[in-house]
Amino acid sequence: MTDLRTPPVNDGDLFSARARQYAYEHRAQSLQVLEAGCGWGGGLDLGDRERQVTGVDLDLPALRAHTESRADLDAFHLGDLRTVPMPPREYDIVHAPFLIERVPHAELVLDRFVAALKPGGLLLVRLRDRNTAFGFVDRLMPARDPARRGRRPRTGPPPAVYDEVASRKGMQWYCMMRGLAITEEYASGETLAAAGRWTAVLCRVISLVSRGRLPSGHSEVTLVIRKPENRFARVI
Repeated sequence: MTDLRTPPVNDGDLFSARARQYAYEHRAQSLQVLEAGCGWGGGLDLGDRERQVTGVDLDLPALRAHTESRADLDAFHLGDLRTVPMPPREYDIVHAPFLIERVPHAELVLDRFVAALKPGGLLLVRLRDRNTAFGFVDRLMPARDPARRGRRPRTGPPPAVYDEVASRKGMQWYCMMRGLAITEEYASGETLAAAGRWTAVLCRVISLVSRGRLPSGHSEVTLVIRKPENRFARVI
């Protein structure tokens, strides 16, 4: 496992680069991609690589509107992520930006993603870290986000639920228990920076009061995770 560090590129470029590298290593096949969290943000840049892209997300008005506007999706399924269609060992890549922290029963949802990955496939995850000062503030004052009052936020990802697995340590534990390899792990603070000066000051105070247990230096974590090739490995 790599040390937590600042990414050399933004997460979209990083994930797209890793996806293209995977595509180069598997040139004989058309890529099957699962866009998990397709109701917010954009997809991967795979160049001219042949692909089939399927989206999944919660069925909420704002998420549905964004999903229906996306031209990169060949199909999508919105609803309870514990039951929407995800065939086993179907996908080469599962791209899940800002999803794990905003769904209930996140560990069960992750299990479904891993089961849907082919052996050797990539799980590309970015999430807001609940075990940071920003995560604490976000859970303490949910009403500050207009999306939590039934309206779509102007900027930033949808509101978060923050199950226990939605953290750096939570994801490390999950991958260890499932036999998954974290090949890259980075910290960044874009969400914290976008929240404004006073939120940043409050986060620093919380970090001091918690004696560093809730760090204020980052708000999200980016992970590149690989499912083992060996079919006898300890995975779902």
